[in-house]
Amino acid sequence: MSTQIAIRLPDQMVAFLDRAVADGRAPSRAAVVASAVEREMRRLLAEHDAQILGRHGAADDLDDVVRWTAAQVDLED
Repeated sequence: MSTQIAIRLPDQMVAFLDRAVADGRAPSRAAVVASAVEREMRRLLAEHDAQILGRHGAADDLDDVVRWTAAQVDLED
């Protein structure tokens, strides 16, 4: 499902959207905007994860398994 919204953008951004569509790099203005919002959502989630790792560290129950597997498995073929 999607919802149509109206937004105001500076002329320079609208020109960028129009060039992306005209050059065939995007199917529509909405596709470029949606891609940018998705990218921002991923960035914010990654920032949140980094904050958690900063507070708690990266160690977990699988670290020993990963170390053992790396020592036992030859990935070169």
